[in-house]
Amino acid sequence: MNRKALALLSGGLDSTLAIRHILEQDIEVVALNFASPFCRCNRKDGGCGSEARRVSLEFGIELKIIGLRDEYFEIIRHPKHGYGSNVNPCLDCRILMLKKAREYMDEIGASFIITGDVLGQRPMSQRRDAMRTIEKEAGVEGLVLRPLSAMLFSPTIAEKEGIVDRQRLLNFSGRSRKPQMALADEYGVKDYPCPAGGCLLTDPGFAKRMKDLLGHTPSFVRNDIELLKVGRHFRLSKEAKAVVGRDEQENEKLLRLVREGDLLLKVSDYKGPTTLLRGEDEGSKELAARITVRYSDAQEEEIPVLIWKPDGNEVKSLAASPIKEEEIVRYRI
Repeated sequence: MNRKALALLSGGLDSTLAIRHILEQDIEVVALNFASPFCRCNRKDGGCGSEARRVSLEFGIELKIIGLRDEYFEIIRHPKHGYGSNVNPCLDCRILMLKKAREYMDEIGASFIITGDVLGQRPMSQRRDAMRTIEKEAGVEGLVLRPLSAMLFSPTIAEKEGIVDRQRLLNFSGRSRKPQMALADEYGVKDYPCPAGGCLLTDPGFAKRMKDLLGHTPSFVRNDIELLKVGRHFRLSKEAKAVVGRDEQENEKLLRLVREGDLLLKVSDYKGPTTLLRGEDEGSKELAARITVRYSDAQEEEIPVLIWKPDGNEVKSLAASPIKEEEIVRYRI
C-alpha cells in the first residue's frame, strides 16, 4: 500500500478539512469532485465545482471532476434504498459516488479513499449502519478513511498498515458544526460558502417541485431540473405546468430554458413576469394567462396577454383577468 489517497472533494467545509488534515501526514492526495445539478451551494462564479477547484489550487493538489447526470437521474427515479425526508436518495447516491471513486482510485494507483463524512451528522447516510451498507455495496470495505470521525470507527486498512497515523485522526460526531469551524480557524480555512454542504433534494420546497416532476414527467432531462430552480411553479393539469418569473433575472432564465413545444406569455403594456407554459391542453393557456396577469402591475379586470412560441412566430393575444388568490392556491406547487 502506497502513500497516495483519493479524496472526495465537494467544495464544502467537511471535505476541505478532511483533506487538509490528511495532508498533515505527508500523504499524496488527488481530489475527485462529482458535478451535480442539485448543488445548493451555488455562487455566481460556478457553484460547488468552482469551490472544489479553489480548494484544490489552494492545497496544490490535482482535481478530477466527473459528471453523474444520467446515472444520478436514474437513482432518483428508482432508489434502491428509498428517499430521505424529501426526495433525497442519499444512500444510493453515496454508493454510486464511491463506486466511481473506486474505479478512479485504481486508475491513478491510489491506495485508499478519503471522505469528509462525520458520524451522525446526516440522518440518512452518515449513520454507522448506513456507512457499512454503502461501503459493502460500493465494494470499498476497509478502504474509506474518514479523518474527521476516524477514531469512532474500526481502523481502516491504511491505518492498520501504518500509512496513516491513527492517533492523529479526529473523533467528531453529531450535527453541530462547531468542531469543524474551530478546526477551520486553526487551519486558516476561510470563505467556505456552504458549511453544511447541501443538496437541493433535501430542501422541502424544491422537493415538492421534484415530486411533481417525477409524478408527471418521469423521463425528465437536465432542462426540466434547471427549470425547477426558477420562478413560481403551478400545476395546471396532468399535462401542463406554468412557471412564472419573479424578477427580471428569472424572466431571462426562463427565456434561456424554453424549448420546442413550450409557450411564453407576457402582459401587454404593463410591467410583469414572463411565464413559461410547458405542456398544453384545453384551458391551460387561459389559466396561465390569468396567472400571468395576477403577478403583473396591471390594474384592469381584463387585459391582453401575448402568447408566442420559442421561435418568436405565431404571436397571439388573449384577453385575461387576474386569477384570485383563493383560486391560485389550488395550482401552486
